[in-house]
Amino acid sequence: MNRSDFIKAIAEKTDLPINKTGEVIEAAIEVLTEALSKGDDLTLVGFGRFSVKQRNARTGRNPSTGAELKIPASKVASFKAGNNLKGAVNKK
Repeated sequence: MNRSDFIKAIAEKTDLPINKTGEVIEAAIEVLTEALSKGDDLTLVGFGRFSVKQRNARTGRNPSTGAELKIPASKVASFKAGNNLKGAVNKK
């Protein structure tokens, strides 16, 4: 499913026009991005938790040459699925 399919599906479920639904989704993504960029977590009960994790510096290898590379420390966005989402995905 791509972004436009996602917007259409939500528009059908909410009876909102597609353009308004697109604006709402864009706003939600913007709020999520702002929260994570500040280092805050965002928890949607039953769906999951978005957070920022610290990745330590490490040494890697260039697969072509085998030369060692220093990979700097960084922050990465992380998502942990909630129980409702896990249950829906694992439903048989």
